[in-house]
Amino acid sequence: MKKLNPKAPNRLRIIGGQWRGRKLNFPDGEGLRPTMDRVRETLFNWLQGEIADARCLDLFSGSGALGFEALSRFASEVVMVDKNPQAVQMIRNNLSLLNADNAQVVQMDAQAYLQQNHIGQFDIVFLDPPFNQALVEPFCQLLQHSGCLSEQASVYIEMEKDLVLKELPGHWQIQKYKIAGQLSYYLIYT
Repeated sequence: MKKLNPKAPNRLRIIGGQWRGRKLNFPDGEGLRPTMDRVRETLFNWLQGEIADARCLDLFSGSGALGFEALSRFASEVVMVDKNPQAVQMIRNNLSLLNADNAQVVQMDAQAYLQQNHIGQFDIVFLDPPFNQALVEPFCQLLQHSGCLSEQASVYIEMEKDLVLKELPGHWQIQKYKIAGQLSYYLIYT
């Protein structure tokens, strides 16, 4: 999508919760594509009974759109992981702007983050890796084997609509699935 004013900042809007309607800036970056408003609205409608008091992990957080939406809807904690220093700095700036003290921002490769010990367990994981790199299925396996998923965890996956999600860990079950534009998205229970 071409910006009308190239000097204007990239913006995302929080869809619901305590910060509903707030607009946040995010940097330009190769492959940086915040989850569309209508997709976030659908996702958080799916999660409405689970998000309050949940501990969330936003891998490949980029603009932080999913993490901010979870925080706005009263997640107990959100850990946002991205390796892009500009994206991480903008997420930190936006957290400060919102006075959000229940979030942690980690500048690190997502795989290295999951391979650490003592990251704790998460109730909801947002997995939205860069497109065209075949990362979804390996990261599903990595999530399963990392021990970071709570007993009844939910995993949100966003990927290219032309790809087929076929190699999920044994007991993972697709609960919801939709297509929007050039992407498909899933809610999976582990």
